[in-house]
Amino acid sequence: MSEKALTLKESGVRWLWLALVIFIADIAIKLVVMNNMGYGWNNRIEILPFFNLLYVHNYGAAFSFLSDQAGWQRWLFTGIAFVVTAMLTYWMSKLPAKEKWNNIAYAMIIGGAIGNVFDRVVHGFVVDYLDFYWGTYHWPAFNLADTTICIGAAMIILDGFLSKEKTTA
Repeated sequence: MSEKALTLKESGVRWLWLALVIFIADIAIKLVVMNNMGYGWNNRIEILPFFNLLYVHNYGAAFSFLSDQAGWQRWLFTGIAFVVTAMLTYWMSKLPAKEKWNNIAYAMIIGGAIGNVFDRVVHGFVVDYLDFYWGTYHWPAFNLADTTICIGAAMIILDGFLSKEKTTA
């Protein structure tokens, strides 16, 4: 039995507008940070008792993973982002547009991934600016792209649990 192929209008690819919005917002915020803030922890702006804005470079991946390496990680993470983006876009093309939850999750991951890839290719590092902390413990700095990637991934995981419950009920 063969399935009818979805047109672009019928497929989840319609949701790529969200990835574009995330990408534009991410790059715009990073440009504002780079052009208006001094670099480093000593130039942070205290917003709340647990949150600062700051401008730092991340040469690694999430939470500065592999940031102390010689530079090869820049291209590894760029390649991974392109593969993941291609895979999610393909999945979106097979998923009906009306399945909003997964399409939104995929678009959030794609927008964030491309935002960080842009930084890696153009600057050689990712710009981070969100600093949450408790007492003297600071969570590693991150940005909007990282946030949307994490939210999108959490949505996919949650959907896996909810889908499993639906099929067993």
